[in-house]
Amino acid sequence: MSQHDRPFPWVGLITLAVAIFFLVTSEFLPTGLLSAMAADLAVTESQVGLLISIFAGTVVVSAAPLAALTRHYPRKGLLLVVLGVFALANVLAAIAPSYELLVGARVLGGLAHGLFWAVAGAYASYLVPRHQLARAVAVTSAGGTAAFVLGVPLGTALGLALGWRAAFGVIAATVVVLVLLVIRFLPAVEHRVPLATGEIRIPARRDSTMPGVLFICLLVIIIVTGHNVFYTYIAPFVLDTAGFDPGALSILLFLYGGAGAIGLVLAGVVGSRYPRGGLYGMLATVILAVSVLALFAGVPVVVVIAFVVWGAAFGGIPTLLQTRLLKVASPNVRDVGAALLTTSFNIGIGGGAAIGAVVFARSGTTWLPWIEAAALAAAIGALLIMEARRRARGVPLTTRPITVVEAESP
Repeated sequence: MSQHDRPFPWVGLITLAVAIFFLVTSEFLPTGLLSAMAADLAVTESQVGLLISIFAGTVVVSAAPLAALTRHYPRKGLLLVVLGVFALANVLAAIAPSYELLVGARVLGGLAHGLFWAVAGAYASYLVPRHQLARAVAVTSAGGTAAFVLGVPLGTALGLALGWRAAFGVIAATVVVLVLLVIRFLPAVEHRVPLATGEIRIPARRDSTMPGVLFICLLVIIIVTGHNVFYTYIAPFVLDTAGFDPGALSILLFLYGGAGAIGLVLAGVVGSRYPRGGLYGMLATVILAVSVLALFAGVPVVVVIAFVVWGAAFGGIPTLLQTRLLKVASPNVRDVGAALLTTSFNIGIGGGAAIGAVVFARSGTTWLPWIEAAALAAAIGALLIMEARRRARGVPLTTRPITVVEAESP
């Protein structure tokens, strides 16, 4: 049976989504347990917060090299190994007797996390035909969205009730169970492209689709950096600039996360039918929403509506960008491309928070939404310029050159 004749692989994709849910939950779990972890380990809360930066930094420096080193290994088997290592990292975090050993556990978790995204990020492209990519990526991306809406809050509640070590221990045990689910329900895929007679192996850097992959990664850095400049400091914006009561903050964040889940569904639908227009539309909607927040921060009803629109629009953008990358990349560089994509996301998360910190320290939240709007406008401009260049060269926007030789080195 050809790929086009197979039924949509719901079970396999949901299995990947569940894996993403627990890995993302573990990555950001310290955010809700800062005080408890700091008190137990006799360190400052900022040192505990640094554990997230260490985790993200490990992903940034290791994802692409590990993807290149493991490009010849079977995807399903490699995924099982990565999940096993991630479970071990959470066990080590749960029993770490000191802050230094906890840092080591987070580094190990970051290594597994980066390689996981290199494998899982491209896995959907081997399970479905090209025209179903947006739908498949939306299903797997739901795991990440659910982690922010449910996973981190539930993990925090568990950690506060039973101790932060128990929270990491539960995640480790759940990932072990997840390994069994992957063995049972996730189909194996063949990611290596056989060479035809007369073809030779070329390095991935010489693959004809790599410039397109790198351009999308640049877009991700611009968009995610701009977003995190503002979103990282959303609490002081809501409480100080908009003047909401502290109890309203969690409600607004919940509305934002719920709207993001709706945006994810929209991305799966719109991305399949209107891949270019959907991305432009969601970027433009975010610009409009954050501009309204900046202009009407003193009007509570407007702020709530803008929050929901912002969450819904931005919630679909990562899925559309990942879908675009998987469509652009040849089969030979999809795994490396997925690794570069997660690297770009982590650069944007860390870089945006750092830029926002500088701006916030000098002028509060006044300029933060405008910086996000400007960054997303720059991304739209870059997209328009790239597509104009492709038209000038006579390259259709809905197709891509295919390189059918297997990558040898990064």
